[in-house]
Amino acid sequence: MSDRKNYEVEAVKLLRNCSEGVLTTISSKFEGYPFGSFITYITDRDRGIIIFASNLAEHTTNIKNNSKSCFTIFSITDMENKQDNARMSLIGDFNQVDNKRREELKTKLRNHLPESEMYLNLGDFNFYKMSITNIRWIGGFGKIGWLNNKDWLNKNIEWEPAEKEIIDHMNQDHSNSIISTLSAQHNIKDKNAKMTEINIDGYYCQSDNKLYFLSFKRPCFTVEEVRKELVVHARENRKFEI
Repeated sequence: MSDRKNYEVEAVKLLRNCSEGVLTTISSKFEGYPFGSFITYITDRDRGIIIFASNLAEHTTNIKNNSKSCFTIFSITDMENKQDNARMSLIGDFNQVDNKRREELKTKLRNHLPESEMYLNLGDFNFYKMSITNIRWIGGFGKIGWLNNKDWLNKNIEWEPAEKEIIDHMNQDHSNSIISTLSAQHNIKDKNAKMTEINIDGYYCQSDNKLYFLSFKRPCFTVEEVRKELVVHARENRKFEI
C-alpha cells in the first residue's frame, strides 16, 4: 500500500474515532483575521463534519458571514514527543443543515456526545455541516502530505435509504459478525454488541453504552459495496468469534 493510501486509512480512523477539534473561521469582527474555537463534532454518512452551534457563538457569526473554514483534529497518544502525534486539517465550507434532518441529527449527537443533551432543546442552536474540499495530514515525523480529496467530497450515497434495513438485518441475523469484528478491531468481547449506524468508511457499534467505529477496507457508496465489506468482516474475523 502506498504512503498516501496509508495516510488516508489513518486519517479516516482519526476522523471517525475523535469527537473534538479546533474550528478556525474567518473573523467578521476583526478584519478577516482567523478565529479559533474548541468544539465537539460528529460525522455524517459521508466524511462531512457536523457541529451543533449556538447563534450567539462567535464562530457561528463568522460562518454565516463567510463559510470558508478549517477544522483541525488531533490525537495525543505520545506524551513524550507531542510533535509525533497524528493530526489533520480539513479545509472546506460550513453551512446550516436543513431542519428536516434536525431530529435525526439530535439522535446521532445524543448517541455520540451524551453530554450535549442539555443543549438539544435550546432554540438558538442549529446544526452546521462542513463540506470538505482539501485535507492536510501529518501522521508524525516525515509522514506529511495533502490527501487525494476524491472520497472526501460530497457524493450521492446510494445505500442511505436502506440504512435502517441493513442495520436491522445485521443485528438480527449476523450479530456474530459484529461481535467478532469488535473483538478483532478493538479487542473488546461483548456478546451484546449492536450495530447502530453506517457511514461510507464502516459502521459504529454499541457496547456497554460506548460507541466503537469498525472500519471497512474501502469507502462504500452502494448497497452492494456495503454488502461485500460486511462479508469480508464475517470471513476475516471468524476466528475472533466468542
